[in-house]
Amino acid sequence: MRFGRTEATEPAIPVAVDVTFLRMECPPRDPAPPLPPDARVEEARNCTVGFYRYLYHTVGEDYVWWLRRMLSDAELAGILTDTAISVHVLYQAGQPAGFYELDRRNRPLVNLAYFGLLPHAIGRGLGRALLRHAVDAAWADTRQGVTVNTCTADHPRALPNYLAAGFVATRRVREVWHVPQRLGLPIPARLRSR
Repeated sequence: MRFGRTEATEPAIPVAVDVTFLRMECPPRDPAPPLPPDARVEEARNCTVGFYRYLYHTVGEDYVWWLRRMLSDAELAGILTDTAISVHVLYQAGQPAGFYELDRRNRPLVNLAYFGLLPHAIGRGLGRALLRHAVDAAWADTRQGVTVNTCTADHPRALPNYLAAGFVATRRVREVWHVPQRLGLPIPARLRSR
Protein backbone atom coordinates (compact mmCIF):
# COMPACT_ATOMS: atom_id res chain seq x y z
CA MET A 1 0.00 0.00 0.00
CA ARG A 2 1.39 3.40 -0.92
CA PHE A 3 1.07 6.13 1.69
CA GLY A 4 -2.31 7.77 1.50
CA ARG A 5 -3.70 5.27 -1.01
CA THR A 6 -6.27 2.56 -0.57
CA GLU A 7 -7.31 -0.16 -2.94
CA ALA A 8 -9.00 1.34 -5.99
CA THR A 9 -12.27 -0.44 -5.20
CA GLU A 10 -12.43 0.61 -1.55
CA PRO A 11 -14.58 3.66 -0.80
CA ALA A 12 -12.43 6.37 0.78
CA ILE A 13 -12.74 9.95 1.95
CA PRO A 14 -10.13 12.34 0.54
CA VAL A 15 -8.61 14.33 3.39
CA ALA A 16 -6.37 17.34 2.64
CA VAL A 17 -3.78 18.21 5.27
CA ASP A 18 -0.77 20.47 5.53
CA VAL A 19 2.09 18.50 7.08
CA THR A 20 4.87 20.31 8.93
CA PHE A 21 8.18 18.50 9.40
CA LEU A 22 10.26 19.62 12.38
CA ARG A 23 13.72 18.94 13.73
CA MET A 24 15.58 19.65 16.97
CA GLU A 25 19.34 20.02 16.56
CA CYS A 26 20.40 20.05 20.21
CA PRO A 27 18.89 18.94 23.50
CA PRO A 28 16.96 21.45 25.61
CA ARG A 29 19.00 23.16 28.31
CA ASP A 30 16.16 24.35 30.53
CA PRO A 31 14.90 22.13 33.36
CA ALA A 32 12.15 19.70 32.42
CA PRO A 33 8.66 20.58 33.67
CA PRO A 34 7.59 18.07 36.31
CA LEU A 35 4.75 15.64 35.93
CA PRO A 36 2.08 15.86 38.63
CA PRO A 37 2.81 13.69 41.70
CA ASP A 38 0.19 11.11 40.65
CA ALA A 39 1.64 10.74 37.12
CA ARG A 40 4.47 8.65 35.71
CA VAL A 41 5.76 7.52 32.32
CA GLU A 42 6.66 3.89 31.74
CA GLU A 43 8.09 2.18 28.68
CA ALA A 44 5.60 -0.44 27.51
CA ARG A 45 8.07 -3.25 27.07
CA ASN A 46 6.55 -6.10 25.07
CA CYS A 47 3.60 -3.85 24.23
CA THR A 48 0.72 -5.98 23.00
CA VAL A 49 -1.13 -5.24 19.79
CA GLY A 50 -4.39 -4.85 21.73
CA PHE A 51 -2.98 -2.31 24.19
CA TYR A 52 -1.27 -0.38 21.40
CA ARG A 53 -4.48 -0.28 19.38
CA TYR A 54 -6.32 1.03 22.47
CA LEU A 55 -3.79 3.86 22.85
CA TYR A 56 -3.57 4.68 19.14
CA HIS A 57 -7.33 4.57 18.53
CA THR A 58 -8.25 6.52 21.66
CA VAL A 59 -5.63 9.25 21.20
CA GLY A 60 -5.99 9.50 17.43
CA GLU A 61 -9.76 9.12 17.00
CA ASP A 62 -10.39 12.87 16.67
CA TYR A 63 -7.23 13.56 14.64
CA VAL A 64 -7.64 11.15 11.72
CA TRP A 65 -4.90 8.75 12.85
CA TRP A 66 -5.59 6.05 10.32
CA LEU A 67 -2.41 4.46 8.97
CA ARG A 68 -1.82 2.04 11.84
CA ARG A 69 -5.52 1.08 11.74
CA MET A 70 -4.84 -0.32 8.26
CA LEU A 71 -2.22 -2.76 9.54
CA SER A 72 -3.00 -6.38 10.32
CA ASP A 73 -2.24 -7.60 13.83
CA ALA A 74 0.82 -9.41 12.45
CA GLU A 75 2.12 -6.27 10.71
CA LEU A 76 1.60 -4.17 13.83
CA ALA A 77 3.23 -6.83 16.02
CA GLY A 78 6.25 -6.69 13.70
CA ILE A 79 6.60 -2.97 14.39
CA LEU A 80 6.08 -3.33 18.13
CA THR A 81 8.71 -6.07 18.44
CA ASP A 82 11.30 -4.08 16.47
CA THR A 83 14.01 -3.12 18.97
CA ALA A 84 14.33 0.27 17.26
CA ILE A 85 10.76 1.16 18.30
CA SER A 86 9.69 1.99 21.84
CA VAL A 87 6.29 2.91 23.24
CA HIS A 88 6.08 4.99 26.41
CA VAL A 89 2.83 5.38 28.33
CA LEU A 90 1.80 8.22 30.62
CA TYR A 91 -0.23 7.03 33.59
CA GLN A 92 -2.12 9.33 35.93
CA ALA A 93 -3.76 7.93 39.04
CA GLY A 94 -3.04 4.46 37.65
CA GLN A 95 -4.89 5.01 34.35
CA PRO A 96 -3.40 5.55 30.88
CA ALA A 97 -3.46 9.26 30.05
CA GLY A 98 -1.25 9.46 26.94
CA PHE A 99 1.64 7.91 25.07
CA TYR A 100 4.50 8.53 22.71
CA GLU A 101 6.42 6.31 20.32
CA LEU A 102 10.09 6.71 19.43
CA ASP A 103 11.39 5.33 16.14
CA ARG A 104 15.16 4.82 15.89
CA ARG A 105 15.15 3.02 12.53
CA ASN A 106 16.72 6.03 10.79
CA ARG A 107 19.66 6.39 13.13
CA PRO A 108 21.42 8.55 13.97
CA LEU A 109 18.17 10.57 14.03
CA VAL A 110 15.38 9.60 16.41
CA ASN A 111 11.83 10.29 15.27
CA LEU A 112 8.97 11.07 17.63
CA ALA A 113 6.58 8.99 15.55
CA TYR A 114 3.43 9.38 17.66
CA PHE A 115 2.57 11.62 20.58
CA GLY A 116 -0.70 12.44 22.27
CA LEU A 117 -2.98 12.50 25.26
CA LEU A 118 -6.16 10.53 25.77
CA PRO A 119 -9.21 12.81 25.56
CA HIS A 120 -9.83 12.86 29.33
CA ALA A 121 -6.26 14.10 29.94
CA ILE A 122 -6.28 17.06 27.53
CA GLY A 123 -6.21 20.44 29.25
CA ARG A 124 -4.82 19.15 32.54
CA GLY A 125 -1.27 20.43 32.11
CA LEU A 126 0.23 17.05 31.18
CA GLY A 127 1.19 17.63 27.55
CA ARG A 128 4.21 19.86 28.07
CA ALA A 129 5.78 17.53 30.64
CA LEU A 130 5.07 14.43 28.51
CA LEU A 131 6.55 16.09 25.43
CA ARG A 132 9.69 16.98 27.35
CA HIS A 133 9.91 13.39 28.61
CA ALA A 134 9.72 12.22 24.99
CA VAL A 135 12.38 14.71 23.87
CA ASP A 136 14.73 13.73 26.70
CA ALA A 137 14.23 10.01 25.96
CA ALA A 138 14.97 10.62 22.28
CA TRP A 139 18.14 12.59 23.06
CA ALA A 140 19.33 9.77 25.31
CA ASP A 141 19.72 7.74 22.08
CA THR A 142 21.18 10.30 19.67
CA ARG A 143 23.64 13.13 19.28
CA GLN A 144 22.43 14.07 15.79
CA GLY A 145 18.86 15.28 16.19
CA VAL A 146 15.24 14.52 16.91
CA THR A 147 12.47 14.79 14.31
CA VAL A 148 8.70 14.94 14.44
CA ASN A 149 5.91 15.93 12.11
CA THR A 150 2.43 17.22 12.67
CA CYS A 151 -0.42 18.23 10.42
CA THR A 152 -3.58 20.28 10.30
CA ALA A 153 -5.60 17.22 11.32
CA ASP A 154 -3.81 17.15 14.70
CA HIS A 155 -4.82 19.07 17.82
CA PRO A 156 -4.47 22.82 17.15
CA ARG A 157 -1.90 23.12 19.95
CA ALA A 158 0.39 20.42 18.48
CA LEU A 159 2.51 22.65 16.24
CA PRO A 160 2.83 25.52 18.78
CA ASN A 161 3.80 23.00 21.46
CA TYR A 162 6.51 21.43 19.29
CA LEU A 163 7.89 24.86 18.46
CA ALA A 164 7.84 25.91 22.13
CA ALA A 165 9.71 22.70 23.02
CA GLY A 166 12.58 23.70 20.71
CA PHE A 167 11.72 22.03 17.40
CA VAL A 168 12.19 24.08 14.23
CA ALA A 169 10.00 23.66 11.15
CA THR A 170 12.08 22.46 8.20
CA ARG A 171 9.39 22.11 5.51
CA ARG A 172 5.66 22.00 4.89
CA VAL A 173 3.80 19.96 2.28
CA ARG A 174 0.18 19.48 1.27
CA GLU A 175 -0.95 15.85 1.26
CA VAL A 176 -4.24 14.26 0.32
CA TRP A 177 -4.99 11.11 2.25
CA HIS A 178 -7.56 8.60 1.06
CA VAL A 179 -9.00 7.43 4.37
CA PRO A 180 -11.09 4.27 4.00
CA GLN A 181 -14.72 4.82 4.97
CA ARG A 182 -14.79 1.42 6.71
CA LEU A 183 -12.57 2.83 9.47
CA GLY A 184 -15.47 5.02 10.58
CA LEU A 185 -13.21 7.91 11.58
CA PRO A 186 -14.87 11.28 12.07
CA ILE A 187 -13.48 13.56 9.36
CA PRO A 188 -13.83 17.28 10.13
CA ALA A 189 -15.49 19.21 7.29
CA ARG A 190 -12.48 21.58 7.13
CA LEU A 191 -10.24 18.66 6.07
CA ARG A 192 -12.48 17.08 3.44
CA SER A 193 -10.88 17.48 0.03
CA ARG A 194 -13.16 18.41 -2.82
